[in-house]
Amino acid sequence: MKKVLLILVIFVFTSMSFAQKDSAFKEGEWFEFKMSYSGFLKAGEATLQVNETTYKGKPVYHVVGKGKTTGAIKWFFKVKDRYESYFDKTSGLPYKFIRDINEGGHTKDVEIEFDHQANKAYVNDKKRKKKSTISTEENIQDLVSAFYYLRNNYDTSTIKVGDYVTLNMFFDEENFPFKLKFLGRETINTTVNGTRIKVNTLKFRPYVLAGRVFKESESLTLWVSADKNKIPLKIKADLAVGSLRADLEKYKGLKHPFEMIFD
Repeated sequence: MKKVLLILVIFVFTSMSFAQKDSAFKEGEWFEFKMSYSGFLKAGEATLQVNETTYKGKPVYHVVGKGKTTGAIKWFFKVKDRYESYFDKTSGLPYKFIRDINEGGHTKDVEIEFDHQANKAYVNDKKRKKKSTISTEENIQDLVSAFYYLRNNYDTSTIKVGDYVTLNMFFDEENFPFKLKFLGRETINTTVNGTRIKVNTLKFRPYVLAGRVFKESESLTLWVSADKNKIPLKIKADLAVGSLRADLEKYKGLKHPFEMIFD
């Protein structure tokens, strides 16, 4: 269960990879996710909250993501993670990223500032008391800002089965390409805000590294609401040991009506 929160973060930003020109979110938007291991054991929960503020005089969105293990799992493997991103309200490009995690005693405390004109990332590893400067790709995104950037910059109206999206990401002092494949449209039943609902969704497959965590590169499948919000609803993951499922449990502050199917 060491990678529970990392898997959820992957779920959150990849699930929102296509959207319309009209902004898909606003200040006050909030999501809460629950996770279960091998179909029955509650593994953890996480939240994402959107705020507005200024960063070095520029208007930005400040998003805070928190995650932790819950239930029986926390007694033998405790996780407490916090991710933050400050990104431009117009361009969606990040200015600052914070990762402060404790996963079973494995800790990180890193702050990254981005210079998009020079294509540089200034990394401050507080735990190791080490600072470094790393060259980045054009229009680089951090792990959190990508979630919101993609929601506002991709259109699903003409998406076809088999289409791919790629994005330049920066994480753990590295540049890496992100790739997502569209699998089709599907209607699912789920429960959010305590109500059982039916929703039209977009189904995707993010490509991940096979190895210690995932069985193979195509181990993840996720479902996103096919409306203007592009709400992440569900993910299933085949792990090297067992399986993991994440579900949106609660939400508030959506910019657009949540489109549900009523029989």
